[in-house]
Amino acid sequence: MNKKDLKAAILVGEGIPNYEEITPGQIKANLPNLLKKLSYDFKLQEQKIHTAIKTKTNEQEILNWENTMIPLYKIGESLRWSWGAVGHLNGVCNSEEMREVFASIQPDIVRFSNQIGQSQIIYEALIILKSERHQKLDDIQKRILDIELTKMSQRGVGLENSKKNEFNSNSERLAELSTLFSNNVLDSTKEWTLLIESPTEMDGIPLRTRKALSEAAKNSLPNLSNHSITSEQGPWLISLDMPTYISIITYANNRSLRERVFKAYVSRASNGDKNNKEIIEEILTLRTSQAKLLGYETWAEVSLANKMATDVNEVEVLLEELRAAAIKSAKKELKELTAIASKETHQDTYIIKPWDINYWSEKLKKEKFNLDSEYLRPWFPLPQVLNGLFKLSNRLFDITIKPANGNFPKWHKDVDLFDVYNSDNSKIASFYLDPYSRPQSKRGGAWMDECLTRDVLTNESITLPIAYLICNQTPPTVDTPSLMSFEEVETLFHEFGHGLQHMLTTVEEPQAAGINNVEWDAVELPSQFMENWCLEAKTIKDIAKHWQTGEELPEEEIKKLRLNKTFNAGLSTLRQIHFALTDIRLHSQWNKDLNITPDNFRREIAKTTTVCRPIPEDNFLCAFSHIFAGGYAAGYYSYKWAEVLSSDAFSAFEEVGIDHEDEIKAKGKKFRETVLSLGGSLHPSEVFRLFRGRSANTKALIRHTGL
Repeated sequence: MNKKDLKAAILVGEGIPNYEEITPGQIKANLPNLLKKLSYDFKLQEQKIHTAIKTKTNEQEILNWENTMIPLYKIGESLRWSWGAVGHLNGVCNSEEMREVFASIQPDIVRFSNQIGQSQIIYEALIILKSERHQKLDDIQKRILDIELTKMSQRGVGLENSKKNEFNSNSERLAELSTLFSNNVLDSTKEWTLLIESPTEMDGIPLRTRKALSEAAKNSLPNLSNHSITSEQGPWLISLDMPTYISIITYANNRSLRERVFKAYVSRASNGDKNNKEIIEEILTLRTSQAKLLGYETWAEVSLANKMATDVNEVEVLLEELRAAAIKSAKKELKELTAIASKETHQDTYIIKPWDINYWSEKLKKEKFNLDSEYLRPWFPLPQVLNGLFKLSNRLFDITIKPANGNFPKWHKDVDLFDVYNSDNSKIASFYLDPYSRPQSKRGGAWMDECLTRDVLTNESITLPIAYLICNQTPPTVDTPSLMSFEEVETLFHEFGHGLQHMLTTVEEPQAAGINNVEWDAVELPSQFMENWCLEAKTIKDIAKHWQTGEELPEEEIKKLRLNKTFNAGLSTLRQIHFALTDIRLHSQWNKDLNITPDNFRREIAKTTTVCRPIPEDNFLCAFSHIFAGGYAAGYYSYKWAEVLSSDAFSAFEEVGIDHEDEIKAKGKKFRETVLSLGGSLHPSEVFRLFRGRSANTKALIRHTGL
């Protein structure tokens, strides 16, 4: 019997987790014991290092990379493997039982992380390793040490006992609040429904949406006869999952329905027993307390200590440059929306409200260049889009992607696994794809995460990287595949770009392989870079073929999509600036002594970053999971920062001529050998200069957005 067969699935610690076997009960029974074992192993390692430092006995033997950093990495990786599987399942197979187990164990995870991060012995050992008498480290190892020392400082390694206790208590509470915030968003999203029984109220809503909503009514309302429920006559059960929400506010002719659904969406987790308002204040207050304990003034300073941007002012300067470029366009775009709304409704005094923007934008697109987003869906079936994406990957990066052979562990029937091969047919990586929305058990949004990280164990043995690519796109129906909106296509390309950086790394140290050790405001470079290829001539021909006839998307429709890239660019840019400024200022300026709520603070920012003011019911912050339940606190600006990098990177391909295949392949090879290969082994500014030959600037982004 294989040795790992004797272990519970959650404790195997290597290879792909066996998701089908990992249950809340198994997690609860085994994770505490794993933590005890790892804590014991860590203490032994500490003692060995402490003795070497104190007595100078065998110092050179023990205080080296192999005997200090590798054992510490293995301890951390053992926990990351098991807890990573738990966190992944909590995001894609959420249940009351899984949630309770996650919440019960999370404080112990935080304590163990603090035990390692606050070890004075380990901190001293890393300083010695970095010192001049240890010249055997290469540049990658030195960078790993530099970043780890900064992280340990930010985990409170140098704090005296009373402050350390306060810091640790705050850390546990912040982790608890983050989980509670996320749960409230998920619960409030899935609990809200609206039953529509009148076909006239559904006027304008696409057939595919009506089909999905009538199916939802069948599944959720067993007391109704299934025979009486049809996509044409209803009833329809509306929910707040992203595909449904976007469809309603974009296509529903019924303005009051759009308003009702919009208000429900922007007020999620803002009232009742799932209210995140007090949680937000507590999170912000605790983060400020943590910053001050560490010797910083604000949490933004803590965050930016590990970013490309050097300080808040540099972030504000970039955002203001983009805001100034966008604001005039946004005002003009709002006037255009008002004009078409007034014309179509015969109301000279029509005032655009937030729930009108998507709807009239869609109408204006049709009027300006006759683009019907819904009409295009049949040309973007998921299998065809994947086929085109894989062809692009081969063209740019000389890799081949194939479905994995045989059975493989999966957490849902819709999940697929793909293998990635080099040009010599050697397998170099794999990735999972979980594409469809499941609002009852899967959190919203899209993301890439690590299943396994590339790890050179010996000269003969390598752990190949495996990525999770998670989307929430329109599911297939009984008689059609998943027919994607172009925005969903861009999202898939985006997450795949993250996956490429994880999978195509050649760094041998796992601490700096793939996305590890990469400054947060640079991680969106590969993802946003890949989005630029969706409308490139060869790629759009490959991804866009009618699911029934195989017909290529007509050239006139492709031209419309290209025009659409800069359509309402002012409004969309301003929206992202609003989010980014709200985030950075909440974490650099807001505190309770200001006697202003975070929501009202955000509304002050909205005066210069929106042209359609937030309505009273808009409690967007209560569902801003990126900064309150994710890794983007004082870092949401990263999207725009990295967009500057990605636009500049894509312009390198434009400069050699997109239709010049040899030059494109050469640039793709260089992009792979720098941005995708080097991971966190070099500072991202250096990586970008290696690819581009110079530092990045905003010219390409402003040109690409038409501002």
